[in-house]
Amino acid sequence: MKVCIAEKPSVAKDIAEVIGAKQRKDGYYEGNGYQVTWTFGHFCTLKEPQDYTPEWKSWRLSALPMIPSNFGIKLIDNSGVQKQFGVIENLLKDCEEVINCGDAGQEGELIQRWVLHKAKCKAPVKRLWISSLTEQAIKDGFANLKDSSQFDNLYAAGSARAIGDWLLGINATRLFTTKFGNGKAVLSIGRVQTPTLAMLVQRQKEINAFKSADYWELKTLYREVEFTATIERIYNQERAQKGLEYLQANPIFTVTSFEKKEGKEGNPRLFDLTALQVEANKKYGFSAEITLKHVQNLYEKKFVTYPRVDTTYLSEDLHPKVEGILRSMQYYQALVAPLLLSPIPKLKTVFDNNKVSDHHAIIPTDVLPTGLIPDEKRVYDLIARRFIAVFYPECKISNTTVLGVVGKVEFKATGKQILEPGWREVYANEAKAKKTDEEKKEEDKDEKKEEEERVMPVFTVGESGPHTPRIHQGKTSPPKPYTEATLLRGMETAGKQVENEEMRDLLKENGIGRPSTRANIIETLIKRNYVEKKKKTLLATQMGIDLIDTIQNELLKSAELTGTWEKKLRQIEKGDYELETFKAELIQMVIDLTNEVKRNAYRQIAIAATPIPAPVEEEESAKKEAKPKKPKEPKEEINIEALTCPKCKEHLLKKGNSAYGCANFKVCGFKIPFEVLGKKLTDKHIYDLLSKGKTGKIKGLRIPGSEEETEGKLVMQADFNIGL
Repeated sequence: MKVCIAEKPSVAKDIAEVIGAKQRKDGYYEGNGYQVTWTFGHFCTLKEPQDYTPEWKSWRLSALPMIPSNFGIKLIDNSGVQKQFGVIENLLKDCEEVINCGDAGQEGELIQRWVLHKAKCKAPVKRLWISSLTEQAIKDGFANLKDSSQFDNLYAAGSARAIGDWLLGINATRLFTTKFGNGKAVLSIGRVQTPTLAMLVQRQKEINAFKSADYWELKTLYREVEFTATIERIYNQERAQKGLEYLQANPIFTVTSFEKKEGKEGNPRLFDLTALQVEANKKYGFSAEITLKHVQNLYEKKFVTYPRVDTTYLSEDLHPKVEGILRSMQYYQALVAPLLLSPIPKLKTVFDNNKVSDHHAIIPTDVLPTGLIPDEKRVYDLIARRFIAVFYPECKISNTTVLGVVGKVEFKATGKQILEPGWREVYANEAKAKKTDEEKKEEDKDEKKEEEERVMPVFTVGESGPHTPRIHQGKTSPPKPYTEATLLRGMETAGKQVENEEMRDLLKENGIGRPSTRANIIETLIKRNYVEKKKKTLLATQMGIDLIDTIQNELLKSAELTGTWEKKLRQIEKGDYELETFKAELIQMVIDLTNEVKRNAYRQIAIAATPIPAPVEEEESAKKEAKPKKPKEPKEEINIEALTCPKCKEHLLKKGNSAYGCANFKVCGFKIPFEVLGKKLTDKHIYDLLSKGKTGKIKGLRIPGSEEETEGKLVMQADFNIGL
């Protein structure tokens, strides 16, 4: 038998159907010489600190840094995971070959390799590597299975990422929590999370420090075109008034230059994941996480190709298939028809093998989409129109610049006219999302401005005539706060604001995070109370600002420096950098950071209600010192959903219908019911269980089998169940 391991049951079902394994068994499908089984998310994880030595269980400053001599993995403590792993383990014992059908990316490779390693797999391993889940793609993939060794570097990069996140995340989080958390909160530090927060904090400080100032500009109307004086902005009203009087005293406007240049607006690029998230945020206000969810669903429904990509190009072997995909797009026939009148061009801006590694840009498949919810339709529409637009002609424009003079004051006006819309036709009748009144006003302003720019009469150099001057009063604007769209772009380019697509491609290697993880990083910052979201904007909270101010080590918070670590991870993936070298550098960094922070003076951080997941044990010497009593402070609101799951220590807690549970409950399995032993628990009870491991005395508890009420303390047991 050949054993295929897919990343989830639904994908296993699709694969089993195509290869003829149609007999359903407990935990797998069988038939035609194949057994098709599955994982669901991470089955294995790196061992926790206490798995290496019991001394590392407590959060103590003296125990840091924690650096295992060798990193080990363990099976996640979850009954569902353990049962399915048992199925996989048994299937692997007698198989002739394993086919890794995991998600075709770095994380997917890591998940499956860890499972094979844990199950002590001795059979040869092949790799199914496909970019869509259509029947034809699966058939082609099985006809061209690759040797697993081709993906050893991808696995090494995934391992390096996981080890790096463990070393820095666990050590730095415990370091800053024990030093500055004051026993009130976990101060979460991450290799990608912290520099992202630093970008937001820097922008917030610029906004806070900004002082708005009034300014005045001299403008004049000549032949119904408004011209603006080319002198510097005036910050004195009296001076502006004198300027107006001068213009009124010189009633003739003379044209000194008229320049009209024809140019082209290049077609937009195909979508990578970040570009799709940016566009969906701009157009529909979708968060990065929501967009990823929708495009992942579209991929699993076979309507679009693999979404977790960071390239905007297609491989050259896809060129012959493009016409078929375009013909299949029945809902876009009017837009596609002009393209099918002649052969599809093999454009270098679309097809380039040098710009494609594991996967190509996100495009539609030839499967006609059905049964989509409205928001999935919107995301599909973005992908479909972009795919069509790249093959349309370029947009031809005319840029006009007119210079004039009144007395000795020079004026300028510019205009833009679209001569041939080209690819813009694809978006001419685009379906619009429901927008707020504020967004509609902004859109109307933009349309009005664009209309004004287009209307520009022909001027002749030397012509002159009367004009109507005026003063325009305005206020200087602060820097704009980040939106998810601009933050994603900032993460992609390590904080540099870049509009040019070519330059952006060059900077991607040093971007922070991966396309598939950036959405989660943003959500984590919000859940940790480091960032708050107001409409579309993201603002750093006081807690976030204080945390960044406390971190003196530049490497932890610099997007550019962290980008160099990301580049090394990509080099490992390409085989240009050694995993062991990367580990050694990280270990040295953690040692240096620990020594530096231990020497730092205490700083006050504005703590939001995010209690620590386990008791933070102070240094022995600190325990012996008598501390003066502090006056009681007002009680802070307890936010259980801001706490980390005490079991997996990876995900936040989430409120359900009858219990608080791990946000990754299906894998982790941790929960605390709202009612225990007949008593409804308060948030304080739950907080005490999570932070202290036990509650205070509770009256009115009913032990099963006893009619009498009793009182006692609820305790969190070693297996994370609640005991009395």
